[in-house]
Amino acid sequence: MEQTWHDLLFAHARVDARRLRELVPAALELDTFEREAWVGVVPFRMSGIRVRGLPVIPGTSAFAELNLRTYVQHRGAPGVWFFALEAENPLAVRTARSLFHLPYHDARMRCRHAGEDVDYASERTHTGVAPAAVEVRYGPSGAVQASRAGTLEHWLTERYCLFAAKENGELLRADIHHPPWPLQPAWAEFARNTLPAAHGIEFPLVPEQLHFARSLDVLIWSPHSA
Repeated sequence: MEQTWHDLLFAHARVDARRLRELVPAALELDTFEREAWVGVVPFRMSGIRVRGLPVIPGTSAFAELNLRTYVQHRGAPGVWFFALEAENPLAVRTARSLFHLPYHDARMRCRHAGEDVDYASERTHTGVAPAAVEVRYGPSGAVQASRAGTLEHWLTERYCLFAAKENGELLRADIHHPPWPLQPAWAEFARNTLPAAHGIEFPLVPEQLHFARSLDVLIWSPHSA
């Protein structure tokens, strides 16, 4: 699939690795940076979503999204494990749950520009799961800076696969390709952030690490057995 990600905020904080170990499948190795585990809350919006080589389907090619994630390894490949993904497009939610086996949820969302900054809100409307909401205003606070290998920001962001699990426990991997992130230092003011708590994770209202990216083109391959 092809898609473009816009106005993305990486809001990260250190969390208890023992607690994360309980929440991540045993088949995955919990990845840490200098022996510390991290969780990210990542709001953004998407556009140009299509199967590569085919035209976009009207009404399904652009919407806001939010994810809650941590970092794992499997057979030497560093990747991302999602605790939750929220989206405002019901068809996208059901397609991702069915084809990618990812924990997508329906949500009522707002993502709009306020000058250079972003006014963002998400409230979960999915039935049968705990309520969760995020309300945040954020934006860049400096120039684009390419992250260097070995740094925390590089470790947090430069990951080129995701992992998911079927109901029967089978582990899946989907590969992702994109240019290096055009990261900028960022600021953010969270009015609400109950998404981590809805999944049993303690997360501060003021995250420790904040990075912003204005736009990035992405290719995502179909999942396969890991």
